[in-house]
Amino acid sequence: METVTLSLTADEAPERPTIRPVLRTERIKTIDVIRGFALLGILLMNIPYFGLPFTHAVTLLSLPSAHIDYQTNAVVSTIFEGTMRALFSMLFGASALLFLAKPDRPDHLYGVADYYYRRTLWLVVFGLFNAFILLWPGDILYTYGICGLLLFPFRKMKPVRLLLIAGLCIVILFGKGLMKGLETKQNRQGYLTALQLEKQKKKLTPEQTKAKEAWVALEKRVKPDPKKDAEIITNMRGSYATVFTFLMPINVKFESTKFYHDYIWDALAMIFIGMALFKLGFFSNKLPTRLYVITLIAGYGIGLTLGWLAFQDQVAFVKNPGRVIDSDSFPFQALYQIRRAATALGHASLLLLLFRSNVVPWLMQALANVGQMAFSNYLMQSMICTLIFYGYGLGYYGKLAFHELYYVVAGIWVFQILFSAIWLRYFRMGPLEWVWRSLTYWKRQPMQRDVDEQPLIVASAT
Repeated sequence: METVTLSLTADEAPERPTIRPVLRTERIKTIDVIRGFALLGILLMNIPYFGLPFTHAVTLLSLPSAHIDYQTNAVVSTIFEGTMRALFSMLFGASALLFLAKPDRPDHLYGVADYYYRRTLWLVVFGLFNAFILLWPGDILYTYGICGLLLFPFRKMKPVRLLLIAGLCIVILFGKGLMKGLETKQNRQGYLTALQLEKQKKKLTPEQTKAKEAWVALEKRVKPDPKKDAEIITNMRGSYATVFTFLMPINVKFESTKFYHDYIWDALAMIFIGMALFKLGFFSNKLPTRLYVITLIAGYGIGLTLGWLAFQDQVAFVKNPGRVIDSDSFPFQALYQIRRAATALGHASLLLLLFRSNVVPWLMQALANVGQMAFSNYLMQSMICTLIFYGYGLGYYGKLAFHELYYVVAGIWVFQILFSAIWLRYFRMGPLEWVWRSLTYWKRQPMQRDVDEQPLIVASAT
């Protein structure tokens, strides 16, 4: 589950009609292209959680390798899982720097910091709206809003230091994962010891009982549970009130304890990488072609290899968790942050090379349009998918096979590409970009495009 950064047009701030840092066409165009790609790609990861019970992930991993759902899951997990969210996070960091690069006006009541924090706080509100009104548990806007509040002191930091901070966030996540892995291994050892003692008719200590219960619970979680699936499907096919009541504790957990334990470090790691790469000129297409080719090869070589090995680890764990723990094999999933960052940079490098070669200008334009309206398109995905799958809409929740969900993805892609292109022929920005921008500056922004005004592809911060 993964989410989105937003775009800015050259006419963004009415009080500052010319914001020069936003007018460098190469930087602007390429960021919008990458953002559009990430916006469309994130639906690949989100659609299973819109249309199927979250417990169905275990069922997918338990299928025979020849099954179309298994093969679809293998491709999506290896190539896209976590990478679209990584790109969004990197671009969010770039967007923050672009916004904060605006010159302060000594004669003005508010400075750039005031507008930045107002903008970011409104993003938190939109995230809560997405989670608790549109009822999408996978919202990312809240995460970006909270993380955005922390970025102001880092705006002038050098790329190397930003990368070091990103590395620290990754180390924290690795440490958390290591502690969890050690706890699982201890529970496994306690479980095996408990079995031996029970055979000998010996009484277990409270610690041994606890370890045994924890391991039994884990084995239960990694087995398909049709009864649990049916319960979730029944709730998600209910009325709005039923779905709201069912999702409320999940959404509260995701935007509170789960956020502070995991999501904040996950997002900040990629945000700081994005800030560093933006300062180095990576996203603005300023680096030599040779470096983009090297990044493409290295990113895909490292990321896709680790992604495939991690997927195989997941399959093995679901089929026999005890054997995996007892074998002491290397847990490739522990390298999750490295592999998703590497693959994300591979995706970005490929797009930048295509943009530079000008071989598919129509595709670059289509992605740029979607990227320029990323905020509107992101929330639109929540609206469309909940109305297709939830009970208060068409009620298709749990009715489509895993691979069939991607037919829905293709349809939404076509719609959003066409909608974005048509909308930007007549308006300067997306409808929700306009709302967010007006709230940021507390003043109604110009919306309709002048008759003789040509579309401007840009990608900065709203």
